[in-house]
Amino acid sequence: MVVASAVDEQGEQIYPRKWNHDFIDLPVPQKDKQNTPSFSTEVMTGLARWKKLRERMIFILCGAAGLRIGEVLGIEIDKHISPDFLTLNIQQKVRRGKIEQRLKTANAVRQVDLHSAIATRLEQFVGSRKLGLLFCTRTGKPLSPTNIVRRHLHVALKELNYMNPYTGTHTAGNHAFRRFRNTYLRNCTECPEGLYKYWMGHAGRDMSDLYDKVKDDVGFRREWAERCGFGFELPSVVPNVPKMVQKSASAKAA
Repeated sequence: MVVASAVDEQGEQIYPRKWNHDFIDLPVPQKDKQNTPSFSTEVMTGLARWKKLRERMIFILCGAAGLRIGEVLGIEIDKHISPDFLTLNIQQKVRRGKIEQRLKTANAVRQVDLHSAIATRLEQFVGSRKLGLLFCTRTGKPLSPTNIVRRHLHVALKELNYMNPYTGTHTAGNHAFRRFRNTYLRNCTECPEGLYKYWMGHAGRDMSDLYDKVKDDVGFRREWAERCGFGFELPSVVPNVPKMVQKSASAKAA
């Protein structure tokens, strides 16, 4: 690409070249043998119960919204989350511990609507915070996507006895969350094709996709987000009861 970018005053390539794939014996990719694992409902339910609160919320958002881990880590509370916590604006990502004002593709810039149960968990996680990254270090800096995968996701998958059918190991990358979400929306719901493609950030294939303006109908999107659900179980939330209240209740019972 660098060599091809060198052009003369007429816009012609200065160093034109044509690769002969047969001559260099370039192997043909076999998609059915590539390492493309996905998670089952049971594994996602287990990840939604991971012991670390911050990473647990990351897993839930990745699975329930089909987000890339860099996109999740790039979310800022005051910029990318709607006031009712039902919609995420995906506009940036974190890569190698730094925020990048660009995404993998143009279609990745999108709004992703959440089920009300996921929105409630997200609101509880945010708490009283008003500014800054949704997921960050104690000093407010971006988290490392690699650390999340290696130190938490792989450990959690091992505890869940997950087995990657392509590698025979317990490891899997973040895209397994996206495959889970895409598979669930396509096969387990009646979600309109144009809508789940928009949520996933997939490019359109023809003029019909180009003419599809479902992204502009927020009410329609949110209705279907509620109807579709998210395909796994969330742990029950037990409210934290102050010790003084507990003692008071015990005293009254006595």
